[in-house]
Amino acid sequence: MKITLKNILAVSIMGIASLSPLCAQVTASQAKELLAKADANTSFAGTDYKADYVVVTDKPGSGKSATNATMYRRDSNSMFTILITGPEADRGKGYVQFDNSIWFFDPRDKQFTYTSAKSKFQNSCINNSDLVPFTFSKDYSIKSYKEVNLGKFPCVLYELSATSKGVDYPTIKLWVSKEDGLIRKKEDYSLSGQLLRTTAIPSYQKVSGRSIPGGMLVVDNLRGTKIDGKMQYEKTQISISNVTFQKQPNTVYSKQFLQDKSN
Repeated sequence: MKITLKNILAVSIMGIASLSPLCAQVTASQAKELLAKADANTSFAGTDYKADYVVVTDKPGSGKSATNATMYRRDSNSMFTILITGPEADRGKGYVQFDNSIWFFDPRDKQFTYTSAKSKFQNSCINNSDLVPFTFSKDYSIKSYKEVNLGKFPCVLYELSATSKGVDYPTIKLWVSKEDGLIRKKEDYSLSGQLLRTTAIPSYQKVSGRSIPGGMLVVDNLRGTKIDGKMQYEKTQISISNVTFQKQPNTVYSKQFLQDKSN
C-alpha cells in the first residue's frame, strides 16, 4: 500500500482511539526483551545502509518545503553521511558523523560547522538523532508497560524515563508491536509532562530480510498556527526508498566525501 500523509494520520488516530488493554499481559522480562529487540531493529550493524529520503515539512500558513537526501550509515562504527540532493539551493549540503561528532557542511563557503544529535534536520520537525539507531533499552528505564492495541497492531506501550543525560527527551511513550518488535508510535515529553512531539510509523518495507520504515510522520506539538479557529501543528513526513545494504567505500564517511560531491 502506498504511504500517504492521510494513511499515516489515519493509523495514528485509530491508535489513539483503541488503546484498550489486551487480556494477557507480558512479563517484566518479556517487556525488556521486546524493547531491546525494538532497538536492534533500528540498527544495521555488520553492514552498510544506503537509502534515498524525501523529507517534506508542512508549516501551516507558510506552506510546504521538501528536501531530498541520500543517507549512508555504518552503524557498527556509529558513522553516517547525509548528502542533500535537492532542492537546488541546498544541493551539496550535508552531514557527516564520526568519532561521536556531527558536522554540517555548506558548499557555499566550504566550511564545516559542528552540530549535535539534538539539532533539527534542515529546519524540519525531525532531529538528527531520528535518522540513526535508537538505544531506548540502554538510555531509558521502563517506568511502566502494558499491552494495548494500536489500530490493527497488538503492541506493548512503554513509558520510559531517561537514565542518560545525552538523550533528546527525558520521558517518552513508545508503542512496540509484539509480533515483530517494530516501533509503531512514539510520543516525546518534557519533564513537566508536556507533549512535545508525536511520531507515527505505520508501515515497514522488507529489504534483504530487514525491516525499514516506508514512511514516518513527525508532528511538533509545540509549533503551530491557528487557522479558522483550529490549531494546526507543524509536521514532517519522511519517505524512504531505494534501500540497499551493499558495502560503501570507507571514504563515504568522511568530510572529504562531502567536499568532493559539492564540486
